[in-house]
Amino acid sequence: MTGADYLLPFRTKLRSMRTESFGADPAGARMERIRRSPHFVDGVFQNPVGARTRPSGSTVEFAKIYFHKEQRGRRTPTGTVPVHATTLADLAAPPATGLRLTWMGHSSVLAEIDGRRILFDPVWGERCSPFPFAGPKRLHPTPLSLAALGPVDVVVISHDHYDHLDLPTIRALAGTDTVFAVPLGVGAHLERWGVPTSRMHELDWNETATIAGISLTATPARHFCGRGLRNQQHTLWASWAVTGPEHRIYHSGDTGYFPGFRDIGAEYGPFDATMIQIGAYSEYWPDIHMTPAEGMRAHLDLQGGSPYGVLLPIHWGTFNLAPHAWAEPGEWTKDAGEEAGQSVAFPRPGEPFEPAGTLPVEPWWRSLSTSLGRPWRRTEHQAGPGPGPGPAPAALGDLDLAGER
Repeated sequence: MTGADYLLPFRTKLRSMRTESFGADPAGARMERIRRSPHFVDGVFQNPVGARTRPSGSTVEFAKIYFHKEQRGRRTPTGTVPVHATTLADLAAPPATGLRLTWMGHSSVLAEIDGRRILFDPVWGERCSPFPFAGPKRLHPTPLSLAALGPVDVVVISHDHYDHLDLPTIRALAGTDTVFAVPLGVGAHLERWGVPTSRMHELDWNETATIAGISLTATPARHFCGRGLRNQQHTLWASWAVTGPEHRIYHSGDTGYFPGFRDIGAEYGPFDATMIQIGAYSEYWPDIHMTPAEGMRAHLDLQGGSPYGVLLPIHWGTFNLAPHAWAEPGEWTKDAGEEAGQSVAFPRPGEPFEPAGTLPVEPWWRSLSTSLGRPWRRTEHQAGPGPGPGPAPAALGDLDLAGER
């Protein structure tokens, strides 16, 4: 028996898992529609402004930071994350103000708006990975099961990365009557996993679907897509503006900062609440994820330049996806909110709140965090008035970590 023969069963296993977990590529009429998109140029979807979609910098330098024992310890909580204990009971009654948000962890949010229930980027799986035995594992359990969550009117997906589009979660939701709103091309994955096309609204940027009296508009974002090592950039990424009869909300998905937030706010805002990505940032990929300072600036842009509504920080606390300390996004966002005079909600996972009511503001992460030292204060001072954390390291090669974000 040769070495290749010995590895064959394992390779076969990986190949069979890839067929399911990696989704499907757009083809046929779906691909023809993609080619007609004004945002699909030279065979790929393009960002609204230029962006490096692969991490830049020295592979050796990054590895030293990412795998350093002390640094690894800072990227996880020191104890048990306090998941809200009474989520199911709290959701039993409708929101008194007509708008309630429940952060389920990472970018997953249940929004109850004007009598409808919208579930953003639901990830109930244990790992954000194509494999059940490897990849980033969640740092806290889901606050309640999908079955206990009850009927959902619309499931909204921002893009097809594993920490936003989760196979077991979609499979479970495919067995319900819910409708899906997704960016152009993402429907290929859903169709492969059992969601009928009759229950999909697949949108290009600035296209709107009206579902159960709620308008959902796919708005631009500065990111990228892909679920495999060979990323064809044939599925779009998006943020979402949602308008009901009485309320407006916004979900950023994953995005780097860009001036288009002002345009989105002018067209679809201002918003009663925004759900803004403020975690998994790094100087190695400054164009595709926002720091908390950039997230605060994006929120203000969306609101016409002044504090308004409530910001709910998302994309942090649940998975270890970047070199920064686990609690840093929460602490930095708290500082940024106080400096800007902007209301920010800091719920524990599963803790519902109404933006027009009493906000959860306790910094619950502090008892689970090592000392941070607030390095962003020095970084922001060095970076000057711009939105970012300063220049990325000199490009000495690319680090292909696309599948981990």
